[in-house]
Amino acid sequence: MSGIYSDILGTVGNTPVVRINKLAPEGIDLFAKIEAFNPMGSVKDRLALGVIEAAERDGSLKPGQTVIEATSGNTGIGLAMVCARKGYPLVVTMAENFSVERRRLMRFLGARVILTPASEKGSGMLAKAVELATKHGWFLCRQFENEANADMHSRTTAPEILRDFDGRRLDYWVTGTGTAGTLKGVSRVLKKERPDIRIVVCEPDNAPIIASGIPQQFAPDGSPAVSHPHFRPHLMQGWTPDFIPRLANDTIAAGLIDEVAPIKGNDALKYARLLATEEGIFCGISAGATFAGAMQIAEKAPKGTAILCMLPDTGERYLSTPLFEDIPVEMTEEEMDIAASTPRFRFDMQAPAAARPEAARLDEPSTDATEFVEKVVGSNEQPVVLFALEWCEFSWSIRKMFAEMDIPYRSVDLDSVEYQKDNRGGDIRAALRERIATPTIPQIFVGGEHIGGCTETLDAFNKGYLQDLLTRNGIAFKAMEVDAYSYLPKWVHPR
Repeated sequence: MSGIYSDILGTVGNTPVVRINKLAPEGIDLFAKIEAFNPMGSVKDRLALGVIEAAERDGSLKPGQTVIEATSGNTGIGLAMVCARKGYPLVVTMAENFSVERRRLMRFLGARVILTPASEKGSGMLAKAVELATKHGWFLCRQFENEANADMHSRTTAPEILRDFDGRRLDYWVTGTGTAGTLKGVSRVLKKERPDIRIVVCEPDNAPIIASGIPQQFAPDGSPAVSHPHFRPHLMQGWTPDFIPRLANDTIAAGLIDEVAPIKGNDALKYARLLATEEGIFCGISAGATFAGAMQIAEKAPKGTAILCMLPDTGERYLSTPLFEDIPVEMTEEEMDIAASTPRFRFDMQAPAAARPEAARLDEPSTDATEFVEKVVGSNEQPVVLFALEWCEFSWSIRKMFAEMDIPYRSVDLDSVEYQKDNRGGDIRAALRERIATPTIPQIFVGGEHIGGCTETLDAFNKGYLQDLLTRNGIAFKAMEVDAYSYLPKWVHPR
């Protein structure tokens, strides 16, 4: 992909096919189409763009209308990107058991995320989306039965594969199934252009709803009427909801599926990790599962066989899942040994004190800095003062609490550009230390009274003292019932 694009939506598609080298069995040509190269990191960017633009063309989506969809995350992330660019508000319904990274990404892109109970499965989040769309007149994407989903893959994904394998052998195409838009849209084109190709669909071994042969019951609008009896909770987020989507049912009925590969959850994790450590390919659990299916085919296929599998997304939205549970945050023993192999910058040794310029000494504040602190702390116009650092997480904690309580305050950010010249921030910090006898930042004052640092201020809130002090100084604020310690960074949260 190269060139200048008019907007981000022009970068959807045209993802690369990459040869698998170390993991491929000898004599097998194994390839992966890496959908993480889409702008929001998954194959569902294609779906999102295709569904929204089709709705714009047929008039079912009006300018400024709210879009809503039920999703395990990737479709919602793609829709959030498309809606942000095109100016549509987006509401997503998602079962609570999907990774928190996904909901945060959607909210970061401006979407609102409505969680549904995990016990109600995929059909629960879908029913909630239908309910909300009906009540509010929102546009429901209906990704599981929307032909625009499959059509987008017939227009883009399938031709890309045919282009990349022009003049080359391709015996198998392997994919998972979520909405089945990729499955239906690609398989019908590949089967037409290359009738001998075999289509392999992967699904969790403990939830074999396609392999069961038991038909799905559908409502008149094409949505699932009931949960499939063979569904069980599984590890592969984005795969196999508790029903066979209509798009998948269409593909089954058309006879386009040649083989169904059952995938163990542990194999999905194993191959996602091996793709990272052996091939340098970073992908998620569903991609690891699809690759496991490709490996099943590769291990029994004759030499010379060419296999292409889809890797639907990136691994970053799985940080809170079992995929990363064995990945340490702190240094391992081996890493500590490496650190100890040279003498400097080590946690197990006291670093030598760095020489400071005279102006930066904490025990020698200037008269100007002392007067500045006294003036700021004693101001009647801005009685709430936060002495802070711009990129300090504890300063963020106080800012977040003040913002949610609608407390007006002045922030003196000692490390900001405004206070960098001649080390003015350090000089003010020295004057502040001399006044309160503590060097830590942040420090908070209300009406000239020193409250303390971050935890002291949170304690003052929890005890009601901060609220009383604000009231006594005539400072309006929004009353809230919350544990102030919830504003602390998650890594330090003591409660």
